[in-house]
Amino acid sequence: MKKTETTDSVVVLGLNDQLPVVTESTTSRVVVNNPLMRVVVFTFGAGQMLTEHTSPRAVVVTLLEGEMQFDVAGEPNIMKPGDVIYLAPDESHAVVALTDCRMQLVMVDTEA
Repeated sequence: MKKTETTDSVVVLGLNDQLPVVTESTTSRVVVNNPLMRVVVFTFGAGQMLTEHTSPRAVVVTLLEGEMQFDVAGEPNIMKPGDVIYLAPDESHAVVALTDCRMQLVMVDTEA
């Protein structure tokens, strides 16, 4: 998705159909992208992972489907649908999908 202005509204419908969970893959789709925030929906096949990394932005993670281990600063957390994790800017984190998963990530630029 191209970058939009914070004054532009965005409607994204049918995303689950457009972004199915693919076995042995991690996929993503940017659904909002403006100077203030970026919203990305990820799908993970069971066993897929993102190794430890950081983001300069504040991050809110919501698990929509499945079960995953979400490590924050080396501490493991088992997420189930509806669970939310907030990450302060530059907090280290990693992900392992325990089952097929769908996750929403909202990144907020705290300097904007």
